[in-house]
Amino acid sequence: MEKTNKKSFGVIAILSLVIAAVCSLTSCSDDLDVQQSYPFTVEVMPYADKIAKGQTIELRFEIKPEGNYANTLYTIRYFQYDGEGSLKLVDGPVLVNNDRVLLESKTFRLNYTAKSDQQHRFLVVVEDNFNSTPWEQTFEFNGKDSGDDDSGKTLGTISSANSVTITPIAR
Repeated sequence: MEKTNKKSFGVIAILSLVIAAVCSLTSCSDDLDVQQSYPFTVEVMPYADKIAKGQTIELRFEIKPEGNYANTLYTIRYFQYDGEGSLKLVDGPVLVNNDRVLLESKTFRLNYTAKSDQQHRFLVVVEDNFNSTPWEQTFEFNGKDSGDDDSGKTLGTISSANSVTITPIAR
């Protein structure tokens, strides 16, 4: 009887070693799956829709990523296709049409200064360094004479990546 127990123990030990070997060969990979690229939207605070020559309007932005990866970098660029004006990062450089500029923070402000009385339209693009889908928004300002009052002023709020809600200001 003792001989049979030793044989059974030997078979069980060998089977255990075979199972352990198979399990070790099919174990998890050592590669970490770190997600680096997260979709993001950009929120824009309300802004005036009329501007006169020489007037400056401040645009306030906040990048809202769906996840957080410490090494994500964001850039901004713009393309003006109506009117004449300049766009400047507050506490930063004047933007050059279609040149990328690194954003130092997820919250930032732009100053747009009108250099003409005509309608102004430009596209702002924010991108990350992982080539996710860029955020794009067109900003439009109707030219106004310096004698116009602001009783018809409206505000635009970006509520998602590409939608605008216009809300009249109560006076």
